[in-house]
Amino acid sequence: MAAFVGLVLILCALALPGAAHEVRPAIGDVEVGANSLRLDLRVTAEAMVAGIDLNAVSNTNDSPLSGYYDQLRRLPPDTLRAAFQEAWPRIRAGLRIEVENVSITPEYVDLRIPEVGDPELPRDAVLTVTAALPPGGAPVRIGWMAAYGPLVLRQNGPDAAELYTGYLTGGAMSDPLPRTGVAKVGALTAFGRYIGLGFEHIMPKGLDHILFLLGLFFFSLHLRPLLIQVTAFTLAHTVTLALAVLGIVTVSPRIVEPLIAASIVYVAIENTLWTRMSIWRTGVVFGFGLLHGLGFASVLGEIGLDPARFLTGLIGFNIGVELGQLSIIATAWLLLAVWFGDRPWYRARIAVPASAVIACVGAWWFLERTVL
Repeated sequence: MAAFVGLVLILCALALPGAAHEVRPAIGDVEVGANSLRLDLRVTAEAMVAGIDLNAVSNTNDSPLSGYYDQLRRLPPDTLRAAFQEAWPRIRAGLRIEVENVSITPEYVDLRIPEVGDPELPRDAVLTVTAALPPGGAPVRIGWMAAYGPLVLRQNGPDAAELYTGYLTGGAMSDPLPRTGVAKVGALTAFGRYIGLGFEHIMPKGLDHILFLLGLFFFSLHLRPLLIQVTAFTLAHTVTLALAVLGIVTVSPRIVEPLIAASIVYVAIENTLWTRMSIWRTGVVFGFGLLHGLGFASVLGEIGLDPARFLTGLIGFNIGVELGQLSIIATAWLLLAVWFGDRPWYRARIAVPASAVIACVGAWWFLERTVL
């Protein structure tokens, strides 16, 4: 019972911060030339000015500097740009560019900031920096301090079919970036990285996907219904993930994200009404799996897939997602089913109340993504 109480408290906590304040990776596009480089970074400038440690929190509301951060969100572009330039010496110290282990100082060029829209939503600024490179053909490595959060670094080659993507966390540096062409990563290494990326998108960052999976888990502890639901969900999101990444299907996140929240509400409420598996339940789970696949695709869309290894990258990411899903189901099984699954009061005291909490969280997210 203690595990159940802890689970309920965790789910309630997830509802409070709001998805709009979740830490997202920055996106960097780098052009490396013979004598210089240019780096365009899509960043949340307010977090950098405020000095929030994005490596220590998954949501900016969890930072003691969140109040200052929220004030910066309301500043007009010129005022925020001035604050960023004032903080630039401190910010620059965390941006690392190295050639043969020698640090290169980046130079501020521009910060393009959109006008203030909804202050509850992050606005993406584009920071442009350049750096003069030493003579010779030694490659360049780029990264930044862990406190700036995850960084997706992309190097495009002269040929559109060439792309290097590095997903950097914890202050890691990129692979060596050559001054001609793009960085090359071994097939097995790249495959492993996409597995890790897919897993991370579920655990710990995929809160909405985690709640949906828990909604499937609390429907029934019998193995057959659980396997049917998880299989239907997996097949569906695999299809739309592939179609969306290939560009065959495109749906705006403004539509997908609220519907994902609605899917959480639906399966959780149905858990409180029915206990028997049906074709209808399987079909509904499959349909919602199609939506979640579009959500997964948005991650790969931002990071990018190497065209030369498109299939292996897609498969690796999907394997990582499946491993994350199995981890969620296995954890829930060990915490609840093993200890309380055979108790006559399991459904009334655990499954139904937990499903109600999940429905409330999903409903809050739906409102947040539509009208709030």
